[in-house]
Amino acid sequence: MTLGEKLYTLRKQNGLSQEEFADKLQVTRQSVSKWETDQSLPDVNKLILISKLYNISLDNLVENEEFAKTNVNEEKTENKNNTEIKREKYHYEYKSQKTLFGIPLVHINVGLGFYKATGIIAIGNISVGFISIGILALGLLAFGVLALGLLALGCFSIGFLAGGAIAAGFYSAGGISFGYLSFGGIAIGKYSMGGLSIASDIAYGGYAKGLIAIGDKMSGSFLFDIHNLDVSILKDTIIDKLPNTPNYIIKLFTGA
Repeated sequence: MTLGEKLYTLRKQNGLSQEEFADKLQVTRQSVSKWETDQSLPDVNKLILISKLYNISLDNLVENEEFAKTNVNEEKTENKNNTEIKREKYHYEYKSQKTLFGIPLVHINVGLGFYKATGIIAIGNISVGFISIGILALGLLAFGVLALGLLALGCFSIGFLAGGAIAAGFYSAGGISFGYLSFGGIAIGKYSMGGLSIASDIAYGGYAKGLIAIGDKMSGSFLFDIHNLDVSILKDTIIDKLPNTPNYIIKLFTGA
């Protein structure tokens, strides 16, 4: 009996399919088929695993067979096929048949690697769409580790409205925030509110630096103690010194 015939008989006796047997040895089904038809030979490491799996001695398994040479090409092929199978296993793609202006309504393309999704709704490692979700996301509404969009939310975000650990936008909020109107642990902008607040016009925070500064510790031309704040004087100062300040900004800083 050849080794291939032995492997076939043992697999059948143990009620295993070729796929199940291949999974246990971390090889492809094609490799198992070649072994069982004597087109190729398992390497020594695989033979040891087979003997343990079927509780048979290695001598009995390989009796009357020659294994002086290891089939190096076979092993390389198995490893390559395993990599391809694992890569495919952790990849998913869906693209809707319906389109708008030639762009899929929904495109999902995620997995291990650089997979790009483009659609009205795009979800991918790299995504571009009206609504975009991904590690790198670009869109009108973007959500990702790095997000760029009109509304951007992510660890690093840039947009008209931006929120994230580091956020930059016309209106921004984040651990570190840059913008026309910014909120954050560290907030920098024309108008800013934060633990550390730096602004060209109005700054409000634990430490505030600006033309008009409101806080515990302050630096600027017009200083207001946050704990002893006269709102009417603050409002008059803003109107007098910064006459072009929008009303909603005045209300935000004065509450009046």
